[in-house]
Amino acid sequence: MSKKNVSIKWAFNEFIWPRRGMIALGLVLIVIRSLTGLVLPYETKILLDDIVPSGDVAGLKNVISFVCIAIFIQAITSFALTRLLSVEAQFLISQLRAQVQKKLLTLPVSFFDNHKSGALVSRVMSDVEGVRNLVGTGLVQLIGGSITSVVALFFLIKINSSMTLFVLLPVLIFAFIALKAFGYIRPIFRDRGKINAEVTGRLTETLNGVRVIKGFNAEDQENKTFEKGVEKLYLNVKKSLTATALMTSSSTFLLGLASAGIMGIGGYFIMDDKMTNGDFVSFTLFLGFMIAPIVQMSNIGSQLTEALAGLDRTQELMNHDEEDNPEVRKQVINTIKGDVKFNSVSFNYEGSKEVLHDISFEAKAGTVTALVGSSGSGKSTIAGLAATFLTPKKGEITVDGSDLSKINLSSYRQHLGVVLQDDFLFEGTIRENILFPRPLASSEELSKAVKAAYVHEFTDRFEAGLNTVIGERGVKLSGGQRQRIAIARALLANPKIILLDEATSNLDNESERYIQKSLEILMKNRTTFVIAHRLSTIQQADQILVIEEGRIVEQGKHEQLLSQKGRYYELFTFQSRI
Repeated sequence: MSKKNVSIKWAFNEFIWPRRGMIALGLVLIVIRSLTGLVLPYETKILLDDIVPSGDVAGLKNVISFVCIAIFIQAITSFALTRLLSVEAQFLISQLRAQVQKKLLTLPVSFFDNHKSGALVSRVMSDVEGVRNLVGTGLVQLIGGSITSVVALFFLIKINSSMTLFVLLPVLIFAFIALKAFGYIRPIFRDRGKINAEVTGRLTETLNGVRVIKGFNAEDQENKTFEKGVEKLYLNVKKSLTATALMTSSSTFLLGLASAGIMGIGGYFIMDDKMTNGDFVSFTLFLGFMIAPIVQMSNIGSQLTEALAGLDRTQELMNHDEEDNPEVRKQVINTIKGDVKFNSVSFNYEGSKEVLHDISFEAKAGTVTALVGSSGSGKSTIAGLAATFLTPKKGEITVDGSDLSKINLSSYRQHLGVVLQDDFLFEGTIRENILFPRPLASSEELSKAVKAAYVHEFTDRFEAGLNTVIGERGVKLSGGQRQRIAIARALLANPKIILLDEATSNLDNESERYIQKSLEILMKNRTTFVIAHRLSTIQQADQILVIEEGRIVEQGKHEQLLSQKGRYYELFTFQSRI
């Protein structure tokens, strides 16, 4: 089955069938609107052929009243249709956006490593919008327009079958051109979604990195990169506009020829007394009611094609495997001691060489394990595996004797705390960022975490205190202040396993003094993994693992490793000289 068929079937089952009652009501409304619209051409024939020649004033009043009632019903049904389906479509879009965002957060960290955040934002906000053309008035108008055309065709045949056959030929040619055009346009719309996501992603990166851009005077370079993306998007739009213009021009030309032919044929029939003036006017009006939906259907067809292209991409995202697979990760843990053990663990990133080779060690509950080594040696990968951000390709990681790959991630991560070198703070207040892991924590618990991380040392100087707004990614704070907020956040979470990516590396001497004390509180009775860049900070670690080229080359305590005069001794003496 092709991707196109899968998308249509998926869209029908996912969006249309569950709302079949509402859509059926919409169809009834649109049929009523369409039929009341046909009252005008029908009554026009009676007006011209019967009422006007006989001077029937009472009949004229009846016709006008009947037409006015029909117009009123049209207006009411149009309002009800928009209120019913358009509002439901917007509600569905909001629901679908929430579903896609929820799905995104179930995907593994590796997925986000391979996709730009701006591109993913585009998927959440833009790709799902096309669903309004399926559940909204688009699909209903397509079906309703077809019904109107068929009813109008019946009246056209009744008035003059030969003229009707003449009209159908250009209509059928136009339908053939439209179908071909839709097949050509859909891949263009699908590509447009990807290009739009790329451009949005780059723009997001540009805005986030504005300090780097200005610092290196690279505005022109960024402008050129963005202009290339915009031009690529323009060329894509140009392609779809060309196909759409071809459909529109074809309809104008072919249906215009039909109209001209009808004028000639109709004029001949009237002169030959085979057709009345009322018949001719009524035929022309009914023809408009048959052709208008067909032309409208070409526009709706383009919208539906674009909608399905966007939903293709949404479906593709929704089909990604979740990291917390309930079929595999069945074990739920409520409490843990924190014994973590690596057994012959190897790892490679997708499409790359192996970066960890046969790693084995044990981090007992409540101990501190420091990871040291050259940049790119594999320290962060080991920490990522312990945090379940990554999954081993070979070997096994256990927590309290249980295979970590079989443990439910939510139940494990509720016991996990992370403080990174460049820890992420959300836009909002200091209070909101510290409360992030436990929004319902008490004021006493919050105050305890704030004091333990010495956050109060600088918030007391702020007019709004903990309610100070810190800006995007905490841009209004110093590195040391951001780090202390991150540590307070970890303290409030009260985890059993802690990952520290050199939590003091961004701090000045005064801040470091504060933080070292709070880190001692944070690490007490917790299994701690420290990625150490400054070796002076990990001398009290229970064990130090020296990682080089993805292997543990040395293992032991500080004094023990120094006495061996190996790689750790080289790193430590080099830093001591600096």
